[in-house]
Amino acid sequence: MDFSSLISHRSTSINGSGIRRVFEIGAKIHDKIDLSIGQPDFAVPQAMRAAAIRAIDGGRNGYPLTRGVPELREKIARSLHADLGWKTTELPGCSDSHSGLFVTAGTTGALMLASLALLDPGDEIIIPDPWFVLYPYMGTFANAVAVPCSTYPDFRLTAERVEPLLSPRTKMILLNSPSNPAGVVSTERECADLLDLCRRRGIILVSDEIYDEFTYEAFRTQPSASDPAKRRCPSPARLPGSQDNVLVIRGFGKTYGVTGWRLGYAAGPRPLIEEMVKLQQYLYVSAPHPLQWGVIDAFDADMTEHVREYERRRSLVVDRLSPVTQVPAPGGAFYAFVKVPERLGYPEESAGERFFQRCVTERVLVVPGRTFSKRDTHFRLSYATPIENLERGLDTLVRIMKNG
Repeated sequence: MDFSSLISHRSTSINGSGIRRVFEIGAKIHDKIDLSIGQPDFAVPQAMRAAAIRAIDGGRNGYPLTRGVPELREKIARSLHADLGWKTTELPGCSDSHSGLFVTAGTTGALMLASLALLDPGDEIIIPDPWFVLYPYMGTFANAVAVPCSTYPDFRLTAERVEPLLSPRTKMILLNSPSNPAGVVSTERECADLLDLCRRRGIILVSDEIYDEFTYEAFRTQPSASDPAKRRCPSPARLPGSQDNVLVIRGFGKTYGVTGWRLGYAAGPRPLIEEMVKLQQYLYVSAPHPLQWGVIDAFDADMTEHVREYERRRSLVVDRLSPVTQVPAPGGAFYAFVKVPERLGYPEESAGERFFQRCVTERVLVVPGRTFSKRDTHFRLSYATPIENLERGLDTLVRIMKNG
């Protein structure tokens, strides 16, 4: 059978994940130093593991409600009300008609549902460049167009950079803060300007906040709604009236080390949430049922020490690499997006790939910048790895950058 005439253009236009390619190459390397995969290296909190096990042993293994189990939805609603000031239909006694929420199959599931609910063929979504690997394909899956907005060299998505790219077909702007792959945290002013731009142009601002709890102390500048003394990662969703214009997407995988549980949630304008829930019925049915019971306890887990440990690793990365190249200090997440030094003489269009290949010869894994960007001048380093691994890897990277 000739499958070339059967496979869809949608599928053939999508490249395999560059991160997975690195993973497959790394599988063949003995005693490697893996600085490529963005997966936390700490244990899942005991209370969460115990709750998931109780749910499985208690027979909670069938279909849950598509929106998610009510107990988890109420917990999320209370958290959003305390943090953002949002009132949602999941709060007991709340009659607010503006916003709702539901539990999703990971944050990627929420992003996919948002794009399918909003984008028609030919519509446009503005995404940052560099981007998380799914972002360009959010357009592809919907037969729409993802328009990259260059954020080099500081990796900040600003209204000034976005506005010239808007067209009558633009429906979404996607903000990721703290960002993957650069770890950059947007300022309150940048969030406010993007929200103002979206309001003026009738566009939805999608705020991908998967790393919001992984924000380092100096970058927690915006007070939460319920406690001005409690500072959080700046978010457009914390600004007055934002629940009519902002779709917030958050998740559990990165903060609590449960990436394989595939659990996230989305909250925002109720008409959009209702459409996303309808699509979830057919695409995902629901998020994994017993694991939803596991993350109810996540809201009571204190991950402060883990975040502080990652902040120490961030400082180590910046201190070691800054003397030999350009690396904007990450304000959150656990990545650095590092420029390949020009002194190495690599062609600009393939510097990231050439540097990656050179690192492989030293058994160190990073991810070339072209995986995340139209450019290939940088590479992504993940410091979600034990400190002894990180130190060994940085020793090698510095040596390569100095000597080639």
